[in-house]
Amino acid sequence: MISRKTFLKKSLTVGAGLSLTANSFASLILSQQKQKLGVALVGLGYYSTDLLAPALQLTQHCELKGIVTGTPAKAEKWKRQHKLQDKNIYNYQSFDRIANNPDIDVIYIVLPPSMHAEYVIRAAKTGKHVWCEKPMAVTELECKQMIEACSKNKVKLSIGYRMHHETNTQKIIQFRKELKYGKVLNVNAAAGYFDSRTNHWKQQKKMGGGAMYDMGVYPLNAIRYSTGLEPVAVTARQSTKRPEIYFEVDETMEFDLEFENGIVAKGKTSFGMSMNELHVKCEKGEYSLSPFQSYTGVQGETSDGIVLSPASFNQQAKQMDDDSIAIKNNSNVLVPGEEGLNDIRVVEAIYRSVKENKRVTI
Repeated sequence: MISRKTFLKKSLTVGAGLSLTANSFASLILSQQKQKLGVALVGLGYYSTDLLAPALQLTQHCELKGIVTGTPAKAEKWKRQHKLQDKNIYNYQSFDRIANNPDIDVIYIVLPPSMHAEYVIRAAKTGKHVWCEKPMAVTELECKQMIEACSKNKVKLSIGYRMHHETNTQKIIQFRKELKYGKVLNVNAAAGYFDSRTNHWKQQKKMGGGAMYDMGVYPLNAIRYSTGLEPVAVTARQSTKRPEIYFEVDETMEFDLEFENGIVAKGKTSFGMSMNELHVKCEKGEYSLSPFQSYTGVQGETSDGIVLSPASFNQQAKQMDDDSIAIKNNSNVLVPGEEGLNDIRVVEAIYRSVKENKRVTI
């Protein structure tokens, strides 16, 4: 015979589990019925303000319904500008109450990388689906914890690699899959810009700053989707022309990736110079995109004269619509957490290579 206290404790534990499962199930059914999913943006910096919020005016399958911010003035401005209801405006302390809000179906984490793991995990526990900006996190362990939290709470996790949703990027991925130009032999990818700021979070190690985490995942991810393979070793070199600014994190990073079948790839990223090129050489030809990552104008050509003209759609809108359709249809998202994890595994190896000044196996 068990005591009343023990019985109540066990009953509450089981009840909480059933409630969580029921909430996740109810959320899934509701999202399948809605014409537009409600999205809450977490973090109202440049990307949310200038790109995601405008894109959410163009989407067909989702819409801006809520925000999470620690700045009351921003909350008031967004409330007026986007006609948001008071009950859909949260701060970081009240964040978890989103669990009880049927207006919100998706929580989009748009914070510095060091905060991604905490807020993705908290978002997953609300029973809402989760979108997370790149880079997915700072460490491979954090990525695994984020994936586990979303799986445990039966919600979808998608990482904001918008290029996977872009037309010409999808074409070169198809070239590789169909062996249109034969097997890939080598890849060169570079992405960077000159950042004139001197005290931004991207220049702070504790916030997950550094060129490799920010712009560096573009060439790294491009190498991975161009080859369809995971690298087995890396040799990396870090440099800076502004050591008074880039003393905590990398301003420029170059990395050579090795693959089991002999493919070699070179990547480069920087906050000190502009570059935006992807070139893939194959057995029977080659193709390139320049720019291969930008908010507009992604274009390129192939060695046999195919012109890859820029698409006209809004990239962020297409990304969010694609992910919303996957939620509504209960199908796989295009860029799951595992994709982000695979990049961060390599990023960590790149930093180890720099620190140890040697080739590092992955």
